[in-house]
Amino acid sequence: MQFVPRSEWGAPASSPAASIASTRGVKIHYLGTVYSSREHARCADYVRSIRASHLANTREGYVDIAYNAVVCEHGAVFEGRGAHKRSGANGTRALNEQHYAVMALLGSSGLTEPPEAMLHGLRDAIEWLRRDGAAGDEVLGHRDGHPTACPGEPLYAWVQAGAPRPGGDQPQAGRGDEVEPTPQVARYQTTINGLAYGYGARGDHVTQVGRALVAKGLGEHYRVGPGPVWSDADTRNYASWQRSLGYSGADADGVPGETSLRRLLGTLPSARPTVDLSRLVAAARQDPPKSGAPVSYSGVETVEAALVAEGLLPRRYADGHFGTATIRAYAAWQRRCGYTGQAADGIPGRDSLTRLGQRHNFDVTP
Repeated sequence: MQFVPRSEWGAPASSPAASIASTRGVKIHYLGTVYSSREHARCADYVRSIRASHLANTREGYVDIAYNAVVCEHGAVFEGRGAHKRSGANGTRALNEQHYAVMALLGSSGLTEPPEAMLHGLRDAIEWLRRDGAAGDEVLGHRDGHPTACPGEPLYAWVQAGAPRPGGDQPQAGRGDEVEPTPQVARYQTTINGLAYGYGARGDHVTQVGRALVAKGLGEHYRVGPGPVWSDADTRNYASWQRSLGYSGADADGVPGETSLRRLLGTLPSARPTVDLSRLVAAARQDPPKSGAPVSYSGVETVEAALVAEGLLPRRYADGHFGTATIRAYAAWQRRCGYTGQAADGIPGRDSLTRLGQRHNFDVTP
């Protein structure tokens, strides 16, 4: 799966949407407006524009992009609200609790026929939500249970056919499409420096390992490329790395140990987040005049979460955008630290940020 986590396309790392334990399955959506084919480098911009339009929609009261995932024509799965988050796209609260929502970047005019890569991406999204979000077997269209033309005739025909992968080499939805584990591939996790590694582990640190393996010439088992969810491909590639270091048997089962991981990366990643002071200051100076809630630096979310915990920022404004509410909250933190006048203008300084990080478990660089 070509997975693009929220932090990579410009949203806060986690969605503020309500949590849910499971769903009956997934509903497929499309844009329902004109949409033109574009190069893949422009797809993230379009996903950001969808989120911005949803946040600006005061009538609906969206707290985030409405979809759990968005799939582009190139087959990439952009993490929307994500797994175990209630959708905002299916029409009513009850419908949103029953199914996740996956949206295809497909229009009612322009690009209207789903390319094969998109159909593979939609299947990837469905299987990801089943594995990581406890989605049930149902694959339906938005129109099922709600009066709408969505997801359009071409895509709805695919849904009614059982949402198969192109080429028919994969089982159809609801018909046992979970692949049995390969016995010789290790499927357990270990924790190193507070981060999980091994099958099912998730995060930017997983992508970091995959990219390091590719750089070593050990990415032969990836179908698309490294992603943030540890798969059998990661395990097989890591086992090749362990064998290259001289390990064998159970010591080369593809699940990292501290020594092999340090030799691969040069250091051990930490679960403790780091905030770049210079990038944070740039966001604090540049973000307030911008319309909507664009995210210019993902570290803003870490600082906003700390300000929420301090009781200085309402949770609804912890959106990763260093806007006027965050400026006011940070100024209040500076005054709490003893600063006054221009020194409490809401633009972070090293001392106040370091003190906030000490209280709320993040580091400050450079």
